[in-house]
Amino acid sequence: MGEMDPRALPEATMLPGLQPERQGGGCTAVADTLRASYGRRSAGEGKILAVWRCGGSVWDMSINVELVADARAHLGEGPLWWEDTLWCVDIDRDRVGRVNPVDGAVGWHDVGQKVGAVVPRSSGGFVLAAQGGFAFFDPEGGVLDPIADPEADFPDNRFNDGKCDPRGRFVAGTMGLQGKNGGGALYVLDTDRSVRRLFGDVTVSNGLAWTEDGLTMYYIDTPTREIAVFDYDLDAGTVSGRRVCVSVPRESGGPDGMTIDRNGNLWVALWGGWAVGCWDPRTGELLEKVDVPAANVTSCCFGGPNLDRLYITTAGGPAAGEDSSQPRAGGVFVCDPGVSGWPAVSFAG
Repeated sequence: MGEMDPRALPEATMLPGLQPERQGGGCTAVADTLRASYGRRSAGEGKILAVWRCGGSVWDMSINVELVADARAHLGEGPLWWEDTLWCVDIDRDRVGRVNPVDGAVGWHDVGQKVGAVVPRSSGGFVLAAQGGFAFFDPEGGVLDPIADPEADFPDNRFNDGKCDPRGRFVAGTMGLQGKNGGGALYVLDTDRSVRRLFGDVTVSNGLAWTEDGLTMYYIDTPTREIAVFDYDLDAGTVSGRRVCVSVPRESGGPDGMTIDRNGNLWVALWGGWAVGCWDPRTGELLEKVDVPAANVTSCCFGGPNLDRLYITTAGGPAAGEDSSQPRAGGVFVCDPGVSGWPAVSFAG
């Protein structure tokens, strides 16, 4: 949390929302609000909700998460905040979901194939990256209109995660259904609806994010346990200069979907890690960890009227089994991380 002197913090009683067992080890709760000048490491703005004094050190309390929708998704993924509504996909059940963030109601749209990602289209409707390639999708009429399938010759592959770059191109990657190493690739659906490959040798294509200026792209291929960073040519929609900015420890889980906040920090879902982690890609430092009551956390996005709520998708079904410790696995969760994100970019073609 930076240069903060715990002796300067006023004593306080236990604060609402703190877990009693976390007061062990000589830790006591201190002030429930602090000025932004002290800085929340993950946010760099706003208030610290609570801190602990632990043997002379001060730590952030965990960010509380709430269940938004008991979606019961087998493989919930790809959250998207668009026009005051949360969208997501349930890959294994071939469906796209519309989540009401107020009452948690979920309306599912069956698309007849495994769908890895959904993005809005500037002219209306949505675009999917699915097992059969890229396709336009009209949720009102339930119509799926194929665009192109760059891997038609690889029936054991499917698209996984994807997002639009700052110019409105749809970037999405593939993976092998049988877990073949290096069998996938990252593709671009250009605004003229042509498709090209950015690079191959991908095993499980996952999270994508761009910096505010669009000149840097972050990317996750889950088995590498790394977040890669590329120089991004906005005019051409190409990448170069791959290097690693974050290495995720094995005990933390596998890096999955991700989003970026307005401070340039990356919020990464951790498959098998029961959490979302926030890393500073400039230093590789883990800044924050949000505990989630589901083992397989799949992705996250910023949403809400001010884009300051972090919506989190999880996997249930066979991934969670009958584990009584995670009865809401497959649900959609939300937290207030103390920082805001960027609006989703729509496909411009």
